[in-house]
Amino acid sequence: MGFSFKQFQVDDNGCGMPVSTDGVLLGAWAPLQAARNILDIGAGSGLLSLMAAQRSDAVIDAVELDAQAATICQGNFSASRWCDRLHLYQSSIQQFNGIDGGYDHILCNPPYFEHGPKSSSVSRAAARHTQHLNFTELAQAIARLLQPEGVASLILPVASIESLRQQLQSQGLLCLQQTLVSARPDKSPNRCLLLIGWHTVANLPLSGPLWIRETDGQYSAKMRQLTQDFYLKL
Repeated sequence: MGFSFKQFQVDDNGCGMPVSTDGVLLGAWAPLQAARNILDIGAGSGLLSLMAAQRSDAVIDAVELDAQAATICQGNFSASRWCDRLHLYQSSIQQFNGIDGGYDHILCNPPYFEHGPKSSSVSRAAARHTQHLNFTELAQAIARLLQPEGVASLILPVASIESLRQQLQSQGLLCLQQTLVSARPDKSPNRCLLLIGWHTVANLPLSGPLWIRETDGQYSAKMRQLTQDFYLKL
């Protein structure tokens, strides 16, 4: 059945990485308003690309390796009002050449499990584990495809930040901003939203911690502010 948002629908049936709070957070948090060309690495169902199309006037290239997910993603793009700005490429990011001059914004909700048991679903295991896109390859892809003045937005488990940061530094990339995310204000952060670029960017808005729900179970004010243009019940 998929998910209905205020301005689009997402069929994620058969995608290794279904629609998730992580993806919605990243798509709502990333500073996309001024972007002219956006790259979505590991597009899956196309959620991030569709959110980016709603939030900007950019042309968006989405890269997805898995054939089934790519078919679903293309269907979601074709059904949207922004189909003329959304372009899908079934490819690994390692083999994707991109546009001349690179992208001014890159989005990625990357696979992050480096070890541990894998899902019995081949597509879900590939979407969540790093065997097809490890942090070294991700950092190299961002460095190759990001414009000199561009930025990249990612979301990762807190435990994976340092591992990715080391690979970014090896490519000359900096972590410009991070937002720690917790389920509730009384819980430790378990996710981190990261803004990455080549050099310090002036006038970045302050980005304090974010919790998804208050202790009474209601969405926090910051979560509501971020997602009110997308979630039907906000």
